[in-house]
Amino acid sequence: MTPRPRPCARLLLLDPSDRLLLFLVENSVPNPDPLVWITPGGGLEAGETHEAAAHRELWEEVGVRGVTLSPCVWLRRHVWHFQGAAVESRERFYVARVPDDRVNPAGMEAAERAALRRWRWWPLAALQASDAVFAPRQLGALLAPILAGELPTAPLDVGK
Repeated sequence: MTPRPRPCARLLLLDPSDRLLLFLVENSVPNPDPLVWITPGGGLEAGETHEAAAHRELWEEVGVRGVTLSPCVWLRRHVWHFQGAAVESRERFYVARVPDDRVNPAGMEAAERAALRRWRWWPLAALQASDAVFAPRQLGALLAPILAGELPTAPLDVGK
């Protein structure tokens, strides 16, 4: 079965201590990684730009408005299963900073809330030392240059 394409916007959301917000979610079967840490974000709605989707998702999943987005820094494609169908997410990642570490996921859709196990603000050292599953898989290594202020001049393909 050919996966359904799903354009997505994702956020590398950083607090004042340079910690990254991640959500621990339960994947749909038959995914080999039952629990994975992901960045806030999600699919575009009809007629929506990636940047507009990033702002909307930030409001729905974190309860924050009015942040400045970086240009797109990463690209990622991956296939997963949702409600029995194969989906190919085509993700664009943006960096944004928030003034504090408050999280209010009240605007999440029911399916998102059902998959969410918890959230955490991760310091870089903890990401790099963890054996947890992250999306993208090499998140700790990929995030280090971003935290050093080294944004790529063109979006990087970050793999799985």
